[in-house]
Amino acid sequence: MILLLEAGEITSEDEEFIDLLRPYRQRLVVAVNKTEGGRREADSWNLLSYGFEKVFMISAEHGDNVGDLEAEIISRLDFSDVEELLEETRPIRIALLGKPNTGKSTLSNRLTSSNASIVSDIPGTTRDVVEGSFRWKSHGGIPRDFVLLDTAGIRRRAKITENIEYYSVNRAIKTINEADVVILLIDAQEGLTDQDKKITALAHEKGRGIIMALNKWDTMPGVKNMFEAAADRIRYFFGQMEFAPILPLSAKDGTGVDKLLSTVVTLYSQLNTQIETGRLNQAVRRWLEETPPPSGPRTRFNVKYAVQVSTNPVNFVFFTSRTNVVGDAYVAYLRNRIRKDLGFHSIPVDIKIRPSGKQREKKKSNG
Repeated sequence: MILLLEAGEITSEDEEFIDLLRPYRQRLVVAVNKTEGGRREADSWNLLSYGFEKVFMISAEHGDNVGDLEAEIISRLDFSDVEELLEETRPIRIALLGKPNTGKSTLSNRLTSSNASIVSDIPGTTRDVVEGSFRWKSHGGIPRDFVLLDTAGIRRRAKITENIEYYSVNRAIKTINEADVVILLIDAQEGLTDQDKKITALAHEKGRGIIMALNKWDTMPGVKNMFEAAADRIRYFFGQMEFAPILPLSAKDGTGVDKLLSTVVTLYSQLNTQIETGRLNQAVRRWLEETPPPSGPRTRFNVKYAVQVSTNPVNFVFFTSRTNVVGDAYVAYLRNRIRKDLGFHSIPVDIKIRPSGKQREKKKSNG
């Protein structure tokens, strides 16, 4: 437990808390905030008179001594029974999204071998998130565990007239935050709609893996190359999602389910790939040589170095000179090279442009 107090004289309320926590003193860490630059430390040391052996003077705003507080907390934790849960063994969280009546509940029931989701031809039958779990093993592969989030279909806002419908839409959107991979179910006969694009944009913004599954493909005529034509049409009208896998599916009879889950595993692996900084910057130097930044006096900038700052979602930061002239076209080039050369072929990749150290110093001196 952490008892956090404000720097200064001890108040009667502070004393009440201290008395309340006195039986747990051996498990208590005491920290006094807002002591930046030694501010009001002298008064705060009086806490030792209450029987505490150690008091940490910190500044949460400026970060003073926060590292020492963290080290103290970690030193008191017992990790003897903790087993590291590797990304390869964590359950993969899947969100099923799409317009109403695209087959989400049918797919959910098939994957979880249950009837937890109500299957009906009436649009909008499922009102809330239904969470289930299942294990799947590819042919000759390692079994993988999944958590499935089956949500209500997202309707156009103009059609949201009931409070319960409004709740369902917002709950479905929140599900994206909880998922690793989003499966967007698209009615194969209807094709991609504007509402599907909006759903996908939400998932893309959060950096989730996205699979577009053309469900009810069993109802389509068996014309040669029909699926390829349908996929090309989606990519043509939704160019910013060109990287996302598009798959045929029949949730009703199970055709395409193994391919779907195999693709989920592939995307999850890419989402959790971390590129070592040295390797990344070797690649960046090669990209800059092959396609240098613009050289005009008003458009010239230098890329100093880059780091991958997070996985799942995958985010990179490029430190450059003259950040205000780094154009979207060159950022898109860097993003495409990251996908092509570093193994992020099928997932969203976010790039932020930040000023290099020298640029930051210039801004401070000019500020």
